[in-house]
Amino acid sequence: MQVLLVQLEVGPDPAEVGRARRWARSRLVRSGIRDDEPLAETLILLISELVTNAVVHTGCPAVLRMRFGAGAGTRADAARPGTVRVEVADICARPPQQRQAEGDDTNGRGLALVDGLADRWGWQPEGAGKSIWCEVDGGGEPEPAEPAAYESAPRGFVTTP
Repeated sequence: MQVLLVQLEVGPDPAEVGRARRWARSRLVRSGIRDDEPLAETLILLISELVTNAVVHTGCPAVLRMRFGAGAGTRADAARPGTVRVEVADICARPPQQRQAEGDDTNGRGLALVDGLADRWGWQPEGAGKSIWCEVDGGGEPEPAEPAAYESAPRGFVTTP
């Protein structure tokens, strides 16, 4: 089973969240997940929340990664065909903190949303910082529209097999 990993560098500017969503949508389509599928909408919402959290709460650049194919757990027995794993890594070692929003609060719901939409999620130390990840099971194995290979792309994102 082939695994396709794509990643995008995200600057520490809230405007980067929209760019990350557009980039992620294009990668979902290339992986065989149609833009109008509920799975795509769920993944875009999760990506938006995780990238926003990284940019707003750390003020540091981040890296958005998406893994298609063999489930993405670190244990071989955790692999699930059709699972999409989203990771956002940053250089801030401070662990994520799930907050409780009240009433008309305009923030504080992000990780609760991730918890409700993702099949699994968590975080782990990565280098001097951390990576927050989530997985969504898509049912079947997506068929990449192109072979897994290095891609030439603008502004620092890299596609690797």
